[in-house]
Amino acid sequence: MSGIEGEGLYDGLDAVEVDVGLWSPGVDYLAGWREARVVADRLNRALLAAGFELSELRATAATAGDGRGVVRLAGWPGVVDRLARCLGRVTGDDGEPT
Repeated sequence: MSGIEGEGLYDGLDAVEVDVGLWSPGVDYLAGWREARVVADRLNRALLAAGFELSELRATAATAGDGRGVVRLAGWPGVVDRLARCLGRVTGDDGEPT
């Protein structure tokens, strides 16, 4: 299944640990989340265009304790390794330790 519609990840990728803390009064968490959501959606569209399935690798929006937006990338290890190799071809860095 591909596409960016719907909420949550597929096949257990939504089991990402998220830091839980107290929300501070007066902090606009929603604005940070909205900003992160726009960027996460943009990244998910790029992942789809590169041939990745969002059931295997997906960006999600979150909010830090201070209200800043956070984009988290979750994926199965083999798929994340494939992404690293793709990025390595673009940057000229194979990502292997020297």
